[in-house]
Formats: sequence, C-alpha cells, structure tokens
Amino acid sequence: MGHTAAALRAVASNVKAARLRAGLSVEQLSARAQVSKGALVSLENAQGNPNLATLVRLADALGMSVSALTEGRRHRDIQIVEAADTEPLWTGEHGGEARLMLTTSGPAPVEVWRWRLHPGEAYPSHPHPDGVVETVSVIRGRLTLVLDGAEHQVPAGATATFDGGVPHTYRGGGAEPCELLMTVHLPPRTGGG
Repeated sequence: MGHTAAALRAVASNVKAARLRAGLSVEQLSARAQVSKGALVSLENAQGNPNLATLVRLADALGMSVSALTEGRRHRDIQIVEAADTEPLWTGEHGGEARLMLTTSGPAPVEVWRWRLHPGEAYPSHPHPDGVVETVSVIRGRLTLVLDGAEHQVPAGATATFDGGVPHTYRGGGAEPCELLMTVHLPPRTGGG
C-alpha cells in the first residue's frame, strides 16, 4: 500500500493514540497483533509502508476498524465516498485491489469494502477476533471463497456471510475479473475505543 506522507502521519498518530488508550506498551501490541516491534516502532514514527495485513492485525488487536486507524472519525449526517477518492489498501499481482470505502460509527461499526480480483488472484486473511462477521456480495464474475480450507463458489448475484474467526481467502474464480462488495461487521466496543 502506498501512503502519502500525510496519510502515513495519520496512521502513525491513530495507532499510537489507540495503543496508549488501551494501556499497551509497544511490546504488548507487537505480540498481540503479531507485528514485529521494529515495524510497529517505524509505523508510530510515520516511517515505512504498512500493508493491508499489518493494518488489519493492528486494528483487530486494538478492537477497532481499519478506517479508524487510517482516517479517524468523521461526524456527519451523511458521508458519500467516491471510489476514486480512496486509496487501495491492497493491490494484487494482476491489478486487483481492495478499497475501504467507509466505516459506520457507533458501538458496532461496519466496514464497507470494494474488491476486484482478477482470475486466480488471491488475498489470504488471518482469522479475526471472535464476533467479526464478513458478508460478501458478488457483483460481477465469480468468487472462490476458501473458509478453513474448504472452497465455496460464490457466483455473480449471490451473497455469502461467514464468521471471520477462521482462516479465509478470497480468490478470483472465473474467466473474468470478480467484483464484490464486502461488509465487515465488528463486534460491539466494550469501552475505550
């Protein structure tokens, strides 16, 4: 993921503030998120180039959404986000991408993602904390969704939902690019976040 200097400073500030609010040392967050201490120190100093997996692990470990780490909170009556105004947080080897469009506010936030996966392109995700539920709606093409080693075909027009606490992989499963909308339902916050 390519960060502008301003975006990297925002991520650095948000990660450090969330870590301090949670009462965690760098070492504790590093262990909890399975991110090296050096990478975490670099990130908090607005250095480096964190990838999507790193941001997801940090968000999971801190009990917050990825967008809360990348943007902070916005308080508005309505929020309209154009895909062109968001930076891809993951890019695949054949041009696929994942864009975090927005995250709803409230005690149980929902992240809204747009994904494009080219045939054979895959993104493996580590298991999320208990209570995270993902829902994918395939708009075009076919998604091969691998849950805990079992493959499931999700064709255009279909929607699948699953417990995000298992290892899972999204893979373009047809002859044309797969486009999908994903929501990640985060568990209710239990305070502090």
